[in-house]
Amino acid sequence: MTHRRISLWAAAAAAALALASAPAPAALAGTVPESHPAPAPDRRAAGAVFVQTDDLTSNAVIAFDRDADGRLRHTGSYPTGGRGATLDGAVVDPLASQGSLTLDSRHGLLFAVNGGSDTITVFGVDGSRLVRRQILPSRGDLPVSVSVAGDLVYVLNARAGGSISGYRIAGRTVLPLPGSTRNLHLTDNANPEFLQSPAQVAVTPDQHAVVVSTKTHGTLLTYPLWRGVPSATPTTTASGAVPFALSFDRAGRLLVVDATGLATSYRLGDDGRLRQLSQAGPTGQQAACWTVLVRGTLYAANAGSDSISSFAVRHGRLGVRAATAAATDGGPVDLATSRQGEFLYQLSGADGTVDAYRIARDGSLTRIGSTSTGLGAGNARPVEGIAAS
Repeated sequence: MTHRRISLWAAAAAAALALASAPAPAALAGTVPESHPAPAPDRRAAGAVFVQTDDLTSNAVIAFDRDADGRLRHTGSYPTGGRGATLDGAVVDPLASQGSLTLDSRHGLLFAVNGGSDTITVFGVDGSRLVRRQILPSRGDLPVSVSVAGDLVYVLNARAGGSISGYRIAGRTVLPLPGSTRNLHLTDNANPEFLQSPAQVAVTPDQHAVVVSTKTHGTLLTYPLWRGVPSATPTTTASGAVPFALSFDRAGRLLVVDATGLATSYRLGDDGRLRQLSQAGPTGQQAACWTVLVRGTLYAANAGSDSISSFAVRHGRLGVRAATAAATDGGPVDLATSRQGEFLYQLSGADGTVDAYRIARDGSLTRIGSTSTGLGAGNARPVEGIAAS
């Protein structure tokens, strides 16, 4: 089943590349919905890992303690109060996006999208223990990605041509940002919905712009921000066949990985224009759609090849470090790293497992284990969204 589903994903992506390539009620901002009790966090744990189930009936976040050796221990399940969703045509990645579960360590908050309810859940984080604080309207159709920079939060909605909306973090409360909603106006390009919908929203580290990747529309949309509010129209930059995953290095340069395995770096101007700096690849792997940057190495999960690739990143210059840095369980659909960058975790959308790897100084990966506890492995229901501390 697993390999057949991934093959279908790869076939759909290849076809696209040939062309290019009753709802849960939303609580008002500031209200605190009922939260399920949970055991006190384990103070011996070195960190935590969180996985979103994207369950169509009752979405939830599964929590794990991370031990000092990188191994995970299941600690609980936390309902979001909303429903998950699946984009038409999606196989191992139901939301076809990066950033559906986003950890804001600075404020101790975890953001989860509820695609089937058009809402975002905000959890307070204490170790691996979560307390549900708010359920906010996404102000669009089918939220798939959340980005946080400083006190600014943006959500990406995938349907109806796509849209973005902003929020402000004020103490323990997340507030909608007036005048921040923008429709992306993405038109039907005859690809399956999961390929023609936008993939990710990313707020620049300096909070001067918001960037959206559009997959088979082949563009990056950049909105300059004024006091957190986007410009009326974006600057459009052509970027490969299926631009998907967005990351920023310490200098604020944008790193984009295309589903073809091509990585490109850009410098963002004050006017929202992107200037290409470097390009590397393609790696030869299929469906490279999720990335994380760790100490000069950019890792990309390849859903169609059951592998992780790595790119060397130095002052905005890119190079392929390893086309296959590690093998994974079926259909890797998201990546996260521990706060100090010692461990990498990948979520298998097809198998419902989390694989753990130790990161060496040279960027190489050594697998140290995997877990499926609490994730419903083998139930043929893909999961998506992972975050770590």
